[in-house]
Amino acid sequence: MEAGSDRTSSQTQLLDAYGLKAGDLVQEWGYDDDIDFAFRDALEDALGEELLTEEDQEPADAVLLWWRAEDGDVTDLTDQLVDVQRSLDRGPVWVMTPRKGRDGYVTPADVAEAASTGGLHVTTSAGGSEDWLASRLEQKRGG
Repeated sequence: MEAGSDRTSSQTQLLDAYGLKAGDLVQEWGYDDDIDFAFRDALEDALGEELLTEEDQEPADAVLLWWRAEDGDVTDLTDQLVDVQRSLDRGPVWVMTPRKGRDGYVTPADVAEAASTGGLHVTTSAGGSEDWLASRLEQKRGG
């Protein structure tokens, strides 16, 4: 399928909400059996590409990082954000955290602190899914 040729309205809206386009390479970190598989599958369908794994070495257009409280503290999240940027080609990092009241909840303040220390800053958030909140991080300019 030619990129963008047969996109549904919902696929286009999903890509727009995440600042992505069909054919972008998105590397996924923190994959586990508790992620939102419906969201993940919809993203892959909209991209027309499978998500890259943590082991893939290709430069990515964006990163999708699933992070829960049990994955570590702010320092651990900072370290993870530094690691994910190594394969990133100047695109956004989307940190997916469980919503307030859900197991593994991470405060937005912790995400912002880790982002700042890791050379990124929070620019926006998106709905993600019923159980997950998406925070968009971008590299600091002039850094």
